[in-house]
Amino acid sequence: MPGLQGPPSRALQNWGWASAAMILGYHNLDHLNRITKLRPPKCVNDTGCVPANSKQLTVLYLAMYIFLDGAAIKNPETTVINKWNLSTLTDVEEVKMVLRMLPIWATTIMFWTVYAQMTTFSVSQATTMDRHIGKSFQIQPASLTVFFVSSILLTVPVYDRLIVPIAKKFLKNPHGLTPLQRIAVGLVFSIVAMIAAALCELKRLRAARSHGLTNDPTAEIPLSVFWLVPQFFFVGSGEAFTYIGQLDFFLRECPKGMKTMSTGLFLSTLSLGFFFSSLLVTIVHKVTANKPWLADNLNHGKLYDFYWLLATFSALNFVIFLACAKWYVYKDKRLAEAGVELEELDEPAMH
Repeated sequence: MPGLQGPPSRALQNWGWASAAMILGYHNLDHLNRITKLRPPKCVNDTGCVPANSKQLTVLYLAMYIFLDGAAIKNPETTVINKWNLSTLTDVEEVKMVLRMLPIWATTIMFWTVYAQMTTFSVSQATTMDRHIGKSFQIQPASLTVFFVSSILLTVPVYDRLIVPIAKKFLKNPHGLTPLQRIAVGLVFSIVAMIAAALCELKRLRAARSHGLTNDPTAEIPLSVFWLVPQFFFVGSGEAFTYIGQLDFFLRECPKGMKTMSTGLFLSTLSLGFFFSSLLVTIVHKVTANKPWLADNLNHGKLYDFYWLLATFSALNFVIFLACAKWYVYKDKRLAEAGVELEELDEPAMH
């Protein structure tokens, strides 16, 4: 390419017209050179570069994933130009923005794996416990999921009326908690839920053994089903934080041309969480075949160990999430540090 020497990615990583073109969405750097005279770009904490005299941009250049920059460099030997062999510089930057979100996306899958247990093994636990309210009324095991709704209805006003004012005061954030902070709270709740589930299962097994009911999978253990409420409550409260945090995060950080993708990213974490739950159950079945954790008769199994395993995975996932969240810089913050205003265009500039 005229005016640039060396490998394409290295050339675009360096100064001048390349960074300016990446921002403004140009393919032809010579054309850019003819229509405007820009000083070398100013980089902000290695997360974004802007030309010194630009105030409104279509997209902010990211000084990362530079191996993708070559997709916007025209090959002199190519005669037919189309989107399959030459991308707009704006499109390249939008792909980078999505790639930056993937670590956060991946670390939220574990929450929905925990969530899946509430509609499977927790319901199985409920079938063996005393589900009577009074002398004649008996609730159905699957109806315990009503505590999901109850905990969400309780968590939302508590967050709005109690947590947000405190967060505004101490965190100096007009919206209370940031999207990543909300997700972090939800992940913590999922860890606590698995700990509560493991402790409840231990109590249920002790009650079964003390009454000699371990060999009868259909026997009703004289232990109230409401001992399961804490794990439902913590997962439901965690959902209130994680669900809203994920949607807010993906909607804010996705490029304008990929806004519909934000909902897809969120829903994919939910589906993958259930898929990972099934995969984990299959692996545990095979590994613990001699002394099954997840036996058909829960009284002979070690469901509590499975819950401890999920709690451990969730804790490790939370540590990874914190590292990813600390590394991530919000789009609005990068623009503010660069001192520019992002101008969203309906179509990328191509010359």
